[in-house]
Amino acid sequence: MPEIPASHRDLLDGQFATLATIGPDGRPQLSEVWFLAEDDTIGLSLNTSRQKTKNLLANPAANLFLLDLAVPYRYLEIRGDAQVSPDDDYSFADRLGAKYSANLRAQDRPGESRVKVIIRPVRVNAIDMRT
Repeated sequence: MPEIPASHRDLLDGQFATLATIGPDGRPQLSEVWFLAEDDTIGLSLNTSRQKTKNLLANPAANLFLLDLAVPYRYLEIRGDAQVSPDDDYSFADRLGAKYSANLRAQDRPGESRVKVIIRPVRVNAIDMRT
């Protein structure tokens, strides 16, 4: 598994990432998401009713884009495969929510559930266009 270089690991502490998935029409769909970095994987908590979740269940190919908001010439792109697993007890959602001081349970309507999505990198591009 490719590693995220030290030069860009600080971006894993950021607040947002752009998640790209492949929609049913074969076109990319992009969504801004909260994330939690753990070692060299990225975890997401997604509601099962959302299109991005349906996309990942149909096709696990995913791309995460983390832009350095202070230096927008610098970014990290993580191309990978998504592993989707149920998070019925909200254990991962609660850990992710703690990063953002948010209660993800409150964002779900009755009858909805969550999944934990782990993005396992197959390619990492650490870019700094200033150099």
